[in-house]
Amino acid sequence: MSAQTELQEWHVTEPYLHIQCALGEGPFYEAATNSLRFVDIKKHRVHWVKLDEGPESVTTVQLDAPVTVTSDIEGVDPRERILIGIKYGIAVLDRTTGKYEYVARFDDPGNERLRSNDGAADPHGRFWLGSMTDIGLDLQPEGHLYLFGDASPTATSMRHPVTIPNSVGWSPDGKTMYFTHSTERTIYAWDYSQTDGKLTNERVFYRHVGTGEPDGFRVDTDGNLWQAVYGESRVLKISPRGELVGLVHLPTHNITCTQFVGTDLFMTSAKMEKGDGPDEAVALSGAVFKVDVGARGLEPFAFKLQE
Repeated sequence: MSAQTELQEWHVTEPYLHIQCALGEGPFYEAATNSLRFVDIKKHRVHWVKLDEGPESVTTVQLDAPVTVTSDIEGVDPRERILIGIKYGIAVLDRTTGKYEYVARFDDPGNERLRSNDGAADPHGRFWLGSMTDIGLDLQPEGHLYLFGDASPTATSMRHPVTIPNSVGWSPDGKTMYFTHSTERTIYAWDYSQTDGKLTNERVFYRHVGTGEPDGFRVDTDGNLWQAVYGESRVLKISPRGELVGLVHLPTHNITCTQFVGTDLFMTSAKMEKGDGPDEAVALSGAVFKVDVGARGLEPFAFKLQE
């Protein structure tokens, strides 16, 4: 950012929805129902709220394993079934019954130390999903960034080792893929082939300097990344040139991910323990926040499920 360019700033003081998430994550806009989906990884829950009806309309499905991200499935009504990232890989969740069935598992399914983390469907209908040390265990660089193909949803490790693999996303023209590796405080970029989805020309897009770690992000229609920072009470607006051009300030520390709905930016967060910060920040931790930032996000891609 040039010295002449003024940093954009937004300030959020109150939550949109507060249901005491332990580790709120994976906000996703479900256009078919004008709903916001998100998960609580630690409590093994999928939540959704009807935005026309407001926070009181929140619905919860309780699962038996850490659920980390959701995606629409191409040609499937999301009111019936959605894709989820869960402990051992990807699964289809029946929202009527609350039951899920694995589509594919990681290539080391017997490794109880690992669980899934963030991910997304790509322009070819494949699904990228990170794995990392499960909650409660000593964090190690033992995870992978996996790709589940469309022709056969087999897990292929695309990057190893990683410690906390986080969001993946694409530029508006679909020619660049981004990936946040939280513990390296780095967002990587590749050239993404629109023909076959291959990655080339790996490079560092943005390296974060600060006490917190970059977590989840979304990309807007101008190509800016809206990157949540865990531990710093803020979201960064990063230009397509990899320059910091804006900040969203929030009233709690552990901001986990972002999601656009129109020009509103929704943000999930994780719980703080007493003594981790001011009492107000602790009280608001685990809430969902929103603010109008005057930008619109890219439409997400859907997973192509082979049945």
